[in-house]
Amino acid sequence: MIRSGFVLICFGMWFSSRAGEPAKLDMTKEEQKLVELTNAERKKKDLPALKPSALLFKVARAHSANMAKQGKMAHDLDGKNPFQRLKDAGYTYFFAGENVAAGLDELDEVMKGWMESEPHRKNILSEKFTEIGVGVARDKKGEPYFTQVFGKPR
Repeated sequence: MIRSGFVLICFGMWFSSRAGEPAKLDMTKEEQKLVELTNAERKKKDLPALKPSALLFKVARAHSANMAKQGKMAHDLDGKNPFQRLKDAGYTYFFAGENVAAGLDELDEVMKGWMESEPHRKNILSEKFTEIGVGVARDKKGEPYFTQVFGKPR
């Protein structure tokens, strides 16, 4: 979906568990804000807040950085889809999903775009997910790339 230079892609899948969860998670202000905005949308629907997962953050950050490096917003990069990236990171799950976006600097607008798109909204409001990871990266021109990774670990 493209709207005013802003692009969104959503990917979701339910099935596959987790190994080396990083011990500590330090979020940037942008990442913290996206988690807060996501949980605010969930709260409107009386859904529990998603818990930040250091391992999901690692996957989301790496994917955003890769998209920025390649100047390409996509779920599939370098021959890998979101679920292969989760598997490679050692995250084992019952349910997993991913939202990506690019082209807007305002985080409120990114969230608005995701919420206006049924597949993205479905990931954000899914009762199946319990954890979240977020990544924000900028390309050489300063254009932002965003990734949300959702999961329910085994």
